[in-house]
Amino acid sequence: MIIRPIKTRVFEEGDDLFAFITYYFRKIPEKSVVVITSKIVALAEKRTAVADNVQTKEKLIRAESEFAMPTKYVWLTIKDGMVMASAGIDESNANGKLILLPNNSFKTAHFLRKKLQQKYGVKELGILITDSRTIPLRAGVTGVALGYAGFRGVKDYRGMPDIFGRKFRFSRTDVADSLATAAVFVMGEGNEQQPLAIIEETPIEFCDKIHRKELHIDIREDMYRPLFSKLPKH
Repeated sequence: MIIRPIKTRVFEEGDDLFAFITYYFRKIPEKSVVVITSKIVALAEKRTAVADNVQTKEKLIRAESEFAMPTKYVWLTIKDGMVMASAGIDESNANGKLILLPNNSFKTAHFLRKKLQQKYGVKELGILITDSRTIPLRAGVTGVALGYAGFRGVKDYRGMPDIFGRKFRFSRTDVADSLATAAVFVMGEGNEQQPLAIIEETPIEFCDKIHRKELHIDIREDMYRPLFSKLPKH
């Protein structure tokens, strides 16, 4: 798998996202994935806010969340079926504003895929919109897929035999988040100014239609839920 980050100018609020992407890609090969950081998608949608005080920011976090709980460092929230800090609201590289998550990353990925297919004459093309997330009990952040189009987000091994013939009962690979993690690593989290990337030679299954809920797990079925409900409170 080859991942190439793309150095760009600073994307400004309200800029045309499609024009921005096509300016930096002379061609897009078949069977590749175009990666776009969610920050520039949100800026294109003018999904920004100004919070003059803690109370205003708290109100914004609650409005953006399906569930919100204050913790020692951040608000622990659920948004779009994912656990994240402060509803994904970001202050880094925001020039004094707060940047919210895009309105609908799956819809945007689908739209961009159609437009880029037409412009570059490619059939098998993936679009991946990324963000960064923390993982419980792990330092640092990794990439996560907010939305994608053009490829299967999960590789399902259930019912298939392992190397000794024993059939898998639960194993699935989270393809979308795995690609996002790899891409975000090379795109960077600081002042690299690389909000775009292209992934080539990746062993994924391209498709025209995806199931946007394929990565979701009902909170009542999440295997980690009992662990955190039983942690000592100190």
